Amino acid sequence: MNSGLIVKIDKARRYATERGRMDVTSLHVRLGAENDTHEVALDGDKWACTCDFFRGWGACAHTMALERVLDGMIPTSAIHMPAALA
Repeated sequence: MNSGLIVKIDKARRYATERGRMDVTSLHVRLGAENDTHEVALDGDKWACTCDFFRGWGACAHTMALERVLDGMIPTSAIHMPAALA
């Protein structure tokens, strides 16, 4: 294997563990839920989801799941999950 590629693979592994390096500013995810597949998006600190619950509450299981996955990589103003439940 090319030594330059090996260096890049090692660097990628290190970056993947250093979440503080990443600043997610926008994202679009198709999330397969129990009853349907939902489109979830983040634009700055504003979430959107196609599920009915989100329309009424501005947060849902789908956005909160992504908040957990993206912990440390999204603006704190985008986090809607109560700290006690995180």
